Amino acid sequence: MTTAQKLQIFLLVLILGFLTGPRVMLALSRLTPNDKITSPDIAQVDTASEAINVASATSTATTSPYVKLDLVGKGIYVWDISAGKKLYSKNEHNQMPLASVTKMMMAVVAKELLPDNTKIAIRPIDILTEGNDGLFVGETWSFDKLLNFTLIASSNDGASAIAGVAGATLPHASSTDPLTNKRLFIEKMNEKAQSLGLGNTHFRNESGLDMASLTSGAYGSARDMAMLFEYVFRKHPELFAPTTYAHLDLTSENDIVHHVTNTNQDVSRITGIIGSKTGYTDLAGGNLVIVVDIGIDHPVVIAVLGSTVDGRFTDVEQLIDATVTEITGKTITR
Repeated sequence: MTTAQKLQIFLLVLILGFLTGPRVMLALSRLTPNDKITSPDIAQVDTASEAINVASATSTATTSPYVKLDLVGKGIYVWDISAGKKLYSKNEHNQMPLASVTKMMMAVVAKELLPDNTKIAIRPIDILTEGNDGLFVGETWSFDKLLNFTLIASSNDGASAIAGVAGATLPHASSTDPLTNKRLFIEKMNEKAQSLGLGNTHFRNESGLDMASLTSGAYGSARDMAMLFEYVFRKHPELFAPTTYAHLDLTSENDIVHHVTNTNQDVSRITGIIGSKTGYTDLAGGNLVIVVDIGIDHPVVIAVLGSTVDGRFTDVEQLIDATVTEITGKTITR
């Protein structure tokens, strides 16, 4: 047997042995009892090692359902809550504008400060914020209903009203200056972020609205948002409830009925949806974070930041399909 043939057998033994275990190596060695393979030189060893590395990389690439996805989002994180492990990430620690995803932290902090039956009146200062969701100055809401309204409609007016009232319960609150109380509330949001270990997250306002052409109202990473949504899932799952509806009718204390449409346009098409929050501003682009049940009692968080208005929805759709394949082995066709 020539040296070239021996080298070919040696490489074949190494690659197959790596993929299938030592028994194949033993079996192959017995096929050529009279042709002992001498130790190859350094170049041959390097070639064999490179072949193994290529085989390993190829195997990983062909088995991961996330590899071939065409994603627009700049920051992505897929977190398996049940298993406590990351399934996929892209720029997971990059600090990016959050837009209205911010309102989920607003909801958490307010929920931990106010009883559900707290009465909240809409003030002129609340209506001044960007966006018009149909709230009226002087209209009064119970806190739980206004919070539901704010999350499903992504209402900046509602977020302002809630932040002002919740901030008034904090030490050093003002009885006359709602802006001071909102500032105290935002400080509480940042304290909560730190207590949850969200090191790349910082809030400047309660809604996530851009504050200037180059300044966002809130910043965070895809991983931080996944961890925040896991916290909500475990501690305040009731906050997710309104976000699972495509449409919802909510009535204020003044008996005014508000017909609310979910800003997550795909919510009714997502099987197993547990909760979601959208976000969009000029600085942020399109954001979307969801919690979805993959199979039965297998919650997963998918966070997409820095996509586009439409891209955030197609990004999440692709990531759901890939995650179903990763966890169940089933291929989703649409």
